[in-house]
Amino acid sequence: MGNIRQCSRSACRQSAVATLTYVYADQTAVLGPLATFAEPHCYDLCAEHANRLTAPRGWDVLRLAVPTSPPPPGPDDLLALADAVREAAREEPEAAGPLAQRAPRSALEPPAATSTATGRRGHLRILRD
Repeated sequence: MGNIRQCSRSACRQSAVATLTYVYADQTAVLGPLATFAEPHCYDLCAEHANRLTAPRGWDVLRLAVPTSPPPPGPDDLLALADAVREAAREEPEAAGPLAQRAPRSALEPPAATSTATGRRGHLRILRD
């Protein structure tokens, strides 16, 4: 869905509007519009933090056109949300029901029988006193 990413700065809960990328080889920080997908080595910033951005000493900052506010949800975003809600409502609960409980088990059980498919027994065994 569209623009639900938050600012990467700690304790900031604003929506991200820009993506910051460092080009170490050129000693350049590039601040541009929010990337389509979250990248692991990029930072998403809100409008406030994007405007206050400073780079390390000796580095250049390349600022591309950045919107000042997140775009409103488009029809594709709303349709995707509606489809997700419909799909979640369509899923049937398990046959046993949500309140069904497992049958009580004894504290010590014998090891599982040999599997006919693999010819091996389980690797965990009960040691009796």
